[in-house]
Amino acid sequence: MFRNIALAVAIATVSVSALAADVAYPEKFRDGRHVKSMIINKGHPLYDAVGGMHHIYGNARAIAGYKAGKFADGSVITFDLFEAVDKDNAVSEGARKAVVVMARDSKKYAATDGWGYQVFDPKTKQGSLDARAQGECHACHLAQKDKGFVFSSLRD
Repeated sequence: MFRNIALAVAIATVSVSALAADVAYPEKFRDGRHVKSMIINKGHPLYDAVGGMHHIYGNARAIAGYKAGKFADGSVITFDLFEAVDKDNAVSEGARKAVVVMARDSKKYAATDGWGYQVFDPKTKQGSLDARAQGECHACHLAQKDKGFVFSSLRD
């Protein structure tokens, strides 16, 4: 009996871990197109989670999605997040805080309307979001359903 329970717990742990690691780290994401940059300051509702300087990049499929208003499978949007250092009346990049990724696969991420989410440690490239946290990301992105669940816009 105990052995069956231990096996079930091990399988459940592996399943949640697999979901959390499901979104791959986007190597060479800065080779994609720069979508925009922005700073999330204190006072913004997401400051505690992702406050700082964001540089947003999209792969070719994501850029086509921004233009068409619909994102195809294979679209990857990456937020390169840095501390925002405000010194001498200029804001610049501080230390890299995280690499945040949205990846589109309508079958793989059907439970979150086709988008997978992950936050990677910038040094280890290990994802930190489990399935519950990925669902929380998507719950916020539901507000952008009419824009393909994406908050950012491609700048000219």
